[in-house]
Amino acid sequence: MSATQIISGPAGNLEIVLETPDGWDASHPVTICCHPHPLHGGSLQNKVVHILAKSFLSLGAQVVRFNFRGVGQSEGEFADGLGEQDDLLAVVHWCQQNWPDAPLWLAGFSFGAFVATMAHEKIVPQRLVLVAPPVDMYPDIIPVQIKTKDWIIIQGGQDEIVASQSVEDWAAQQTIAPRKLYFAEAGHFFHGKLNLIKDGIIDIWS
Repeated sequence: MSATQIISGPAGNLEIVLETPDGWDASHPVTICCHPHPLHGGSLQNKVVHILAKSFLSLGAQVVRFNFRGVGQSEGEFADGLGEQDDLLAVVHWCQQNWPDAPLWLAGFSFGAFVATMAHEKIVPQRLVLVAPPVDMYPDIIPVQIKTKDWIIIQGGQDEIVASQSVEDWAAQQTIAPRKLYFAEAGHFFHGKLNLIKDGIIDIWS
């Protein structure tokens, strides 16, 4: 079941899409998915975000995809990643108000992975998935130590935007080591490889 809703955010309304698998109840996880860069066409409709959502639905989690400020029906303007972290925190707060006993999972792709990384310590997700975290583009991400104990990095070896070696170097300096899904032939948007993401996540966490 899927439904579009409008909730209050720090810069105005935020557009969310709520997807609920059969048999879900409020003791099961809720996953929030963050989309890529708003100024480069990123939205909750992004194909990588869609496949992340399908992955979590298959694991029995309810999924919230949302548009950052200035995208779709979400109000406001792009705010360099700082305001977008506040948008994410507003979505988290809304989820916690509605399902206070549900474990929270968090995922992000590209710019969305940056936002998820920078905000994760305030959110304390039980599980975390970062797809192509843009460590070269956002130096603030480099010193961040992931506190979530169960987390996954997904990276393509042919990524034309995020250098796979930079992601590998960043992962190597983490105190809590991530599980890794590395697809040597995949580019940044995982064209033709999207099901590898889904299969990989399900294989790790099912």
